[in-house]
Amino acid sequence: MYKKILIANDDSDVADKAIEAGVALGKLCGAEMIMLHVGIPMVQATVFLAEAYVGPSEEDCARELKASNDAADAKAAAIAAREGVAMQVIHVAAAEPWRVIIEKAAELNCDAVVMASHGRGPLKALLLGSDTIDVLSHCKIPVLVVR
Repeated sequence: MYKKILIANDDSDVADKAIEAGVALGKLCGAEMIMLHVGIPMVQATVFLAEAYVGPSEEDCARELKASNDAADAKAAAIAAREGVAMQVIHVAAAEPWRVIIEKAAELNCDAVVMASHGRGPLKALLLGSDTIDVLSHCKIPVLVVR
C-alpha cells in the first residue's frame, strides 16, 4: 500500500503517539520510514523584539536545537527498535514546520505523512497557527493525523 512514509516529530508526547502509529503502519506495509524532526530556531522567534528584549544567543539557540534533536532521536529510535524496524532520521530547522513537512515528503517521494495534532481547538489554532491544518490543507498525499 505505502512504500515510503514520512513521520513528523515535534518532540512532544503527542508526537510519540504519531511515531508509534507511523511505525506500526510502516511495518504493516513493509514501507521505508523517515522521521522528520523540525526544530524552530529560537533566534527567529525573538529577533523582532530586539530593541526591547535581548534574547538568547545564537550559540544558546544552537545548543537548544541540538538537545531537542537528540531527544527526538532517542524517543523515535526506542519506538523503532521496539518494533524491530529501521527508520531514517532527518533534522531541519525552520520557522514554518508545515512547509518543511510537505517539501520533504515531495522531495523524498513519500506516499504518506503521519503526524500529530495537539487538539488546541479552532480559536487557538487561529491565534497560534496549526501545522497540522496547514499540512492537511496543502499536502497532495495522504496524511494520517494522530491525536
